[in-house]
Formats: sequence, structure tokens, C-alpha cells
Amino acid sequence: MTYKSLMVHLELKGDNQGVLKIAGELAERFGAKVTGIAACQPILVISNEGFAAPEVIMQDREEMVRELSAAESQFRTALTGRASELEWRSSITYAPLADYIADEARSADLIITAKDIGPDLFDESRRVRLGDLAMRAGRPLLVVPDGVTSLPLRHVFVGWKDSREARRAVADAVPLLKAAGLATIVEIAPEHQRAAAQARVDDVANALKRHGVDASGRTLTTAGAEAGFLHAFLLDSHCDLLVAGAYGHNRLREWAFGGVTEDVLLNPSFCVLLSH
Repeated sequence: MTYKSLMVHLELKGDNQGVLKIAGELAERFGAKVTGIAACQPILVISNEGFAAPEVIMQDREEMVRELSAAESQFRTALTGRASELEWRSSITYAPLADYIADEARSADLIITAKDIGPDLFDESRRVRLGDLAMRAGRPLLVVPDGVTSLPLRHVFVGWKDSREARRAVADAVPLLKAAGLATIVEIAPEHQRAAAQARVDDVANALKRHGVDASGRTLTTAGAEAGFLHAFLLDSHCDLLVAGAYGHNRLREWAFGGVTEDVLLNPSFCVLLSH
């Protein structure tokens, strides 16, 4: 397995430097095609008479066209000569932006995107909700935080939970894990479950060794919040990439109580490959 088709999501009015540089690195490493993608929603403008103001609608459309054109230019400038092939896709849509990108991801092996922000956190016309994209895409997401412009793959970790999502994430990450050549499988468990947890991470490590990855398993114990403990451990370990399953719990539980998905995966300090 390898990545032969990458999709990189560009934020409108964003600098996109990190996602484009990492897309270029991966395109060169895997000899991959890269599809750039961007989308936005028209603003909803209602006049005093209850109708949309035509002149405002026209100005908004002209602005969206300019933003999409600028994003395409940024994409082509950054990646020309680095990918086997380039393609651009964009849309002005009333649908949620995550839905559009998820639909177009049928053509990709991996989606590269920034973390869940936009020019304005409350402006849904330019914001892609990563949780929704992860749920819908059926493809792994590589989430690139602000300020990260390369993916060195020196310190790679798999955040393990014995769940369908985690198994999917490990399978989706095999090309990157093979490129790294070295990975640590980490599970957080209470002390009385340490032996069982260690057996699980050893199973995963042994499976990856058959793919040429020098993998090892490690069990961490804590009586506190898993998300905070995991994040602190990864920062101390100088993590370059975390591989993990997204939404291992019921989505309402994640929303109501927080969880590893929200606290670590969608607001990372390092690159995260997540799958659902």
C-alpha cells in the first residue's frame, strides 16, 4: 500500500504554507498526484423587505471567485514540479464545506488539511469542521497545526484504543509508518489492566513489523484524564506524528464531556493522522 493520490485542502485567505509544504514532501516521497481543493458558502443577506440585496450578492460572489482563484494560484505555485500531476477542484456551495470535500475525497488516498480553524471561528462560510470531515470522508486525514511546515517522521506514535477506528487508522497509516521505519504503539490504561494493554500494543507492533516497521509497544498508566496525559507525554517525546482513530466514543459523549478526539486530535501541537 502507498499514497498515490493526495488531496490538500486550502483555507481561503489563509497562508496554507504548512499544508502545501507537507503535501509537496509527501508527493515527492510517494510519487503522488496532488489535488488541491477549496470551498466557500455564499453569505445570506436579507434586506428590510425580506429579500436578498442583489448588489451585495454580486459583490459576495465576486469576492468568492477572487478567493478561490488566489487559492488555486497559491496551490500551483507551491507544488508545480513536486507532484506527478496537479489538479484543482473548488466550489461555491450552500452545503456544509466538509460535505463537499468528503464527496470529492473519493479520488484521494489521503486528505491533508489544517486544524479546525478558519479566518473567523464563527464564519461558517469559510470553515471546514474536521470532526464532520473525518466522519464522512472514508479517508484518513493528516491534520497540520499552525507553524508546522515539514513532517520529519523521526518520532512517530500510534495512540492505541482497541477499537475499529484505531485499527482503521493503523492500516491507513502504513505508508507513513513504513517511511518512518520506526514507531511506538501507546495505550493508556489503569494499573490493573496494564498486562492486557501491553499484550494489545505488542500485537499491533508485531503486525507492523511484518510491514517493515521497527515498532514497539508501550503501556502508560494514569488515574487522571487520558487526553491531557497523552498530550503531555507526546510533547515530552517530541512527537512529529500521531496516528489515531477518530471518535472512538459516541459523538454526543465527545461533545458533552470532551475526549481524546477533541482535545488532542482536532487541536494538535504536532501532525496527526486520524481515521474513522
